Amino acid sequence: MKGKLIIFSAPSGSGKTTIVRHLLDTFPNQLAFSVSACTRSRREYEVDGHDYYFLSVADFRAHIANNDFAEWEEVYAGNYYGTLKKEIERLWSEGKHVLFDVDVKGGLKLKEAYGEQALAIFVKVSSEDEIKRRLNSRGTETDETMATRLAKVRYELSFEQEFDEVLVNDDLALTLLKAEQLVKNFVA
Repeated sequence: MKGKLIIFSAPSGSGKTTIVRHLLDTFPNQLAFSVSACTRSRREYEVDGHDYYFLSVADFRAHIANNDFAEWEEVYAGNYYGTLKKEIERLWSEGKHVLFDVDVKGGLKLKEAYGEQALAIFVKVSSEDEIKRRLNSRGTETDETMATRLAKVRYELSFEQEFDEVLVNDDLALTLLKAEQLVKNFVA
């Protein structure tokens, strides 16, 4: 079996991580999570190698120079995110399809690199007010970071038509059912 890639991308606060976690719980024998590498600071509740591979900027740039990434992006100034090729190969070698929770540009780069082997799904909510509410509920945003994130949300929304599917996440239960069906249809 040649593995497939199922890519979830979304602006911050759209719920892609919740959807991805649900799919991993629903299809534990078929799907495995691709752990991204990043250079941002680890949050208190995050575990290196489980949530992300936390790298120094120098280490990340060395991986770029060695062409070790399937995709990478400087998402915010000085904060790099990327998918190591060896992570995809590791999960395929375990007989799993690879599930991604990546930013919009990363999702499009993965789709471009893997073509029909990949399903790219864009998740959004129907209003900016809802995104703002969700980001505020995290308790991690300052006024400045909130403004930066909202500007990025507006920019990322302009790419939704480039994805294979769009999920509007205003009703989580319905969104989860739709996501399950997309996965079933793609890996069948």
